[in-house]
Amino acid sequence: MDEPLEEIDVRLEREVREDERLVWWGRPVPKRYARSSWALVIFGIPWTAFVILWMALALAPLLKGNPGNGGAIQVCFSLWGFPFLLIGLWLLTSPLWSRKRAKRVCYALTDQRIIILQAGMFGAVEVRSILRANLGQISKKEYADGSGDLIFGSLMQGRQDDSFGSSTLPVGFIGIENVRAIENLIHRTLGVDR
Repeated sequence: MDEPLEEIDVRLEREVREDERLVWWGRPVPKRYARSSWALVIFGIPWTAFVILWMALALAPLLKGNPGNGGAIQVCFSLWGFPFLLIGLWLLTSPLWSRKRAKRVCYALTDQRIIILQAGMFGAVEVRSILRANLGQISKKEYADGSGDLIFGSLMQGRQDDSFGSSTLPVGFIGIENVRAIENLIHRTLGVDR
């Protein structure tokens, strides 16, 4: 269930300390936020097609009325594909999930730091703060309509002892309007070099 927008705003107000001033806050544009998930859809198309083919081929003798000796084995092979079919359906619908997630994200800039607030399920809220001293190089991606992404770094997920099973996620303002203006505002407010 989505967290009400007002609740996220209240949580942002609680996050801003008394000794800092809120300069800007905003939310991602849902269709821009979901842009990166289209790669999952492209991967999900052959994945799901293969799983459906697997399940159909496993059940084909049963559907033709000629199960032979291995009817139960064929059903098991077909059922084995079911979890993979669910993964494929999740991949194919990932832009919808990303759009929904965008409604639970709030970005803010204060005179001391950058705040990324994401409301999760069951009332949990994840807050990432990037202090002026920790803000390094800012990477910008801008689209023709002026929207885009400001990336401040990356977050490693999974095992950190080797590259297998780990991935990095960009940390930043993803899918915001007027990306150039927000980038300039960050540079002016926090005094970050370009």
